[in-house]
Amino acid sequence: MSKNNISFANGFVTTQSARRKAFTFIEVMVALAIASISLLALIKLHIISIAMTDTAQTTSQAVFLAEEKIAETLACGWPKEGADSGTVEKDGLTLHWQRQVKDVQPPELEQINITGLRQVAVDIRWKQGIGRKYLQMSTYVADRKLK
Repeated sequence: MSKNNISFANGFVTTQSARRKAFTFIEVMVALAIASISLLALIKLHIISIAMTDTAQTTSQAVFLAEEKIAETLACGWPKEGADSGTVEKDGLTLHWQRQVKDVQPPELEQINITGLRQVAVDIRWKQGIGRKYLQMSTYVADRKLK
């Protein structure tokens, strides 16, 4: 007698060893359902990753523009008070900037009669998706001839 037990199921002759090595239809369907759900989650994470990369790239361009405008202002020496603005287009992205230079007099310096401090502030605005984004950078510059 052989080691395999022979049985008749659904009109077919099967052996116990053959039944143990095969997957049932339900096991295959459950495996496919798990794989499909996992794949959908990975696709969603990939889409989120692309959107975050785009946001980071746009924010970096805005920071570079703000640093550039501050550097332009400080390159001319003691900056004049006032404001100016403009628009820059790079790679299909439109960045609107506004630069403002104003005198500041902190109370600590006022008490000891020191003047000659100015703030240089640059505001950058752009449209991303359906919303608007905003970035502000500022620095202070002291007059070399402090009074």
